Amino acid sequence: MTLGFRRASTAVDLSTRVGAVALANPVLTASGTSGHGAEMAAYMDLATLGGVVVKSVSVEAWAGNPAPRLAPLESGMLNSVGLQNPGIAAWLAEDLPLLAATGAVVVASIWGFSVEDFRRAAAAITAARPPAVVAVEANISCPNIEDRRRMFAHDPEAAGQVTAAAVEGLAGSGLPLWVKLSPNVTDLPAIAGTVLEAGAAAITLINTVMGLALDPATGRPRLGGGGGGLSGPAIHPVAVRAVFECRAAFPDAPIVGVGGISRGVDAAELLAAGADAVEVGTASFAQPNAPARVLEELAAWCHRHGIQKMSDLIGRAHGR
Repeated sequence: MTLGFRRASTAVDLSTRVGAVALANPVLTASGTSGHGAEMAAYMDLATLGGVVVKSVSVEAWAGNPAPRLAPLESGMLNSVGLQNPGIAAWLAEDLPLLAATGAVVVASIWGFSVEDFRRAAAAITAARPPAVVAVEANISCPNIEDRRRMFAHDPEAAGQVTAAAVEGLAGSGLPLWVKLSPNVTDLPAIAGTVLEAGAAAITLINTVMGLALDPATGRPRLGGGGGGLSGPAIHPVAVRAVFECRAAFPDAPIVGVGGISRGVDAAELLAAGADAVEVGTASFAQPNAPARVLEELAAWCHRHGIQKMSDLIGRAHGR
């Protein structure tokens, strides 16, 4: 059964903006959890969400990591999918049209092993000029070759270089670049400042927290790729702190919050911390229509607490 957002008969104005991008409401899907195209359309009306952030795509097709790729935990999930994708040309030709046909607002997500990979991926989107895409999110929290398979987002200089390259690739497209950052650093605002200076129109906070699950009987990792990324409720406080600190450091920077949102109140907390919009991810594995449900719950929560518009809630923790 398809679940659409049933707008309550309230006066709550859910519209928001992430920089130049106007959204009907602040709830989007998170990259990596809602497929490359219209996979989630069977469970909810994607056009009623603020947007759909697709799974990250690279210039060339990538097979990802060996199975098993997911390890359920009491507090969430550990994953080592490895960014499997069909390549950006195939995504543009085959997956995006199906998603666009649902009426969804689309945020493309790109990744690469090198600075040049990000430039080329962004340039491919610029050349295609897909009308359904309103922004591009650069997942720089992934392995790369140029820095010995460390993450771009772990080093300020590398983060700035890859951001600048992606911005260059988008030149002439009119599409803003959102940069998704890692919490696995000692000074996240410093990294955020670097990517904003390099041309990022917004920052997405946060990606997964590095973790490891072992089988004590064998001493071997439970995931085929070894370690993985922890997501779900366990990292929600980490996301709240990241958004809060970056909003305090950059009062005017557009911020998208993501991490452990499974209820409307979780979304409200990240918005109060300073996010302009939020993304729902891991909750979708247990309940595919979770983003639509979170949106309904957020609207109801706002009505109960006298929130008439998103600006009444966004940044409330900072006295905004």
